Amino acid sequence: MTTTHTNTANTAVPRTLWRVLAMCIAALLATACAHRPAPSSAMPFDQAVTQAVDDLMVQTQKLPAFLAKVESTLTQRRIVIDPLLEGASGQQTEVTRVAEQRIVQRMQAQFKQFTVTPFNANEIGNAQYVLNGTLVRDKDASGAPYRLNLAMTEIKSGMVIAQSVARISDASLDTRPTAFFRDSPVNGKDRGVEGYIRTAETPAGQAADALYLERLPTATVLQEATAAYEAGRMSEALSRYEAASKRADGQQLRIYSGLYLTQSQLGRTADAERTFGTLARLGLESNNLSVKFLFKPGSTDFLADPKISAAYPMWLRQIARQAAQIDACVVVTGHTSRTGSEAVNERLSLQRATSVKARLVGEAPPLSKKLREAGMGFRENIVGTGADDCERRAGPARRIQGSWLRGLRQGQGARRSRTQSAPSSR
Repeated sequence: MTTTHTNTANTAVPRTLWRVLAMCIAALLATACAHRPAPSSAMPFDQAVTQAVDDLMVQTQKLPAFLAKVESTLTQRRIVIDPLLEGASGQQTEVTRVAEQRIVQRMQAQFKQFTVTPFNANEIGNAQYVLNGTLVRDKDASGAPYRLNLAMTEIKSGMVIAQSVARISDASLDTRPTAFFRDSPVNGKDRGVEGYIRTAETPAGQAADALYLERLPTATVLQEATAAYEAGRMSEALSRYEAASKRADGQQLRIYSGLYLTQSQLGRTADAERTFGTLARLGLESNNLSVKFLFKPGSTDFLADPKISAAYPMWLRQIARQAAQIDACVVVTGHTSRTGSEAVNERLSLQRATSVKARLVGEAPPLSKKLREAGMGFRENIVGTGADDCERRAGPARRIQGSWLRGLRQGQGARRSRTQSAPSSR
């Protein structure tokens, strides 16, 4: 009994110190941030990344000496970097990956008081801080088309201890999705991803998104699985995606997208269809199903390339089956690319939505009573698919159109569920 009480007391001391430290840091940072200058003028990409990192690190060094000393006794100042995302789509892109590499290089070269460790299941338990960030396109920002947001969060307290913003002057960046996000049948921007994005934009001294932090351990397993997938190690990737799916918080769109992709690559067709059915169910239940269908330019016909569209009949079958089982209204919304007039694009997007709706009703006739169609033209498109040039993985002159479905269960209020289509060349 005595030993038990002693251990409890010893454990309580550092926990109390953590709480006191977190509250002090929050108060001090909140005061400091109230007087922070606005982000500087736009600059080239590499320079902007450097400034964002330097600003972030300088903020961590502005704590009073006594707090810094207390912190140093409690932490080893180990940081993991959660891969950066494109802010609108929630995807990793070629340019966010380059930004992450630049961040690691800058921190290792200039801020050696921090140890940057890999974002994996072994390191997350030893890290005191997580750094995350987003790249956002500022449509109305003259001379600064892009904005880079970085945030550093103390994991135990859940407090954002530093946050920086840098504006990028480059007229265009390589926003193509990386291989996993390019190949995924759905857009996996769920509540956890939205929490990641919010955290990257949270001012220092405020709490990070709770769900985002809660999912960090599973996020490391997912990232390791995705790295294996992109390296072509499909059996390893499948094993890691399966492990992620079995975790308490494993019912995530990105995890099941990975399961579907690896099962498909390994020729496990029946398993892949079951997994896609789960994907459809998860998306419809959360009002967040975004399924990609590619169309011929200016047409309501699916792209004829079997490497791309061979799975579409199965996708439609599973979406219809899952939609028929929920008490929900689904609005099928079409999108197009920038090419052509607004009126033409509005009309084509509506025609594509009507076509997808008809295909779903063909699979499950009762859906005719709860499916609706709408056209959005080029509005609300998927980032990275808005140009009229070819989709680079598909070959020259191949233009794309995406379509995605969102289900809304009755009782969720007056919002209407939507099925949307992404950009194409009309």
